[in-house]
Amino acid sequence: MQEGSNRLSGRVAMITGGASGMGLATVRRFLAEGARVVMADLNAAAAASALDDLTALGHGDDVRFTRTDVAVEDDVAAAVETAVEAFGRLDVVFNNAGVGGAFGPITEIAVDDWDYTFGVLVRGVFLGIKHGARAMIEGGRGGAIINTASIAGLSGGSGPQAYSAAKAAVVNLTRAAAIELGPHRIRVNAICPGAILTPLLGTSQGPDLVERLDRLQPWPEHGVGDDIAGAVLFLASDDARFVTGDALVVDGGLTAAGPSLVTRLGVDPGQVGLVGVNRGTTGQAPTVRRRGDG
Repeated sequence: MQEGSNRLSGRVAMITGGASGMGLATVRRFLAEGARVVMADLNAAAAASALDDLTALGHGDDVRFTRTDVAVEDDVAAAVETAVEAFGRLDVVFNNAGVGGAFGPITEIAVDDWDYTFGVLVRGVFLGIKHGARAMIEGGRGGAIINTASIAGLSGGSGPQAYSAAKAAVVNLTRAAAIELGPHRIRVNAICPGAILTPLLGTSQGPDLVERLDRLQPWPEHGVGDDIAGAVLFLASDDARFVTGDALVVDGGLTAAGPSLVTRLGVDPGQVGLVGVNRGTTGQAPTVRRRGDG
């Protein structure tokens, strides 16, 4: 974690899913940057451990915990109220809480599992925007709302069906809310993480997870929670004053690399030393040469 520069001095933030992974990394970063934070999470045991660590770092007076199921409106409203009552205002909401959700063949997924996935990943974001924006409008100072989407919401094949569809909904909801809330000087943006090593990902993967993640994207190391925290800090800060309605991809170049079919199928001419241009079905011949011949 980088040294704090007080970019959020005087600000108050509510972070869902704040007891572990990307959420906890963001709680730590925000506190280091001068913010006061309400950590909202369903896992009270994980939150207690996190609070002990944060208190040992000298942040005990600047952080509160509220047990929150983001799919339950009263819980989300209570987390927002905690921020206002404890610290007098609300400037930033990071709707980050998430689950892997339903998986398996689409012909076999139970409706209840599908609904549960959307309840956490989409309804939770909606409720965070709804109640966070209410507090910000009442405060009259504007604010920033950041929602955790995913590169899985930008195309097919990057996650299970329900998860991918829910994250796509988050991206679109972010844009719609940005339009509506802009006149109140409330910016709404999304973060689209790639393969980030967090407890959520690790619980379903094998022991060689880190090695596989390192090979997944062009950047030579896997992503960690602090990588997301830095991006969220930017979107929450005045540096992003003119940024709203965006879906910021933080994925080590994974999306830019696309499906990498030429590499995976072994049909990359560059791998065998060939250089040139393929003119397809234009009727013009391709140009091919050996690397270094011209």
